[in-house]
Amino acid sequence: MDFETGMENLTSGCDSDCDCSPDPELLADFKRAIHALGGKWKLEILFALMNGAVRFGALRRSIGGITQHMLTTQLRELEQDGLVSRTVLASKPLQVAYELTDAAYGLLPAFKEILSWSRLYGDARLEASRQA
Repeated sequence: MDFETGMENLTSGCDSDCDCSPDPELLADFKRAIHALGGKWKLEILFALMNGAVRFGALRRSIGGITQHMLTTQLRELEQDGLVSRTVLASKPLQVAYELTDAAYGLLPAFKEILSWSRLYGDARLEASRQA
């Protein structure tokens, strides 16, 4: 199957005397993005925050199966990577809300593409696993 993905320009042309390695700077950028978004829960957390600020407890309830410790850890990493901001609310007892930064809202087109991809190919993958 021959089609253009836009990724073709990320690597140098492969001649018989080259090692076909991707551009080191582009690879470093890609690795940085994967590190910031990688892990079992980060994408789910970011997706849960797409509609605005959410308090910690509500966020935990919205993501089934995540422990309080893991949510705290993942939120701290997302905050360090500049994707989530933390706001302490002036209330008793102390409450904290999390929301996406402008940098994280920049992921919205990528999320839409992932959803489109899932709608196109997700059912096929599930069907294949059922037949296996």
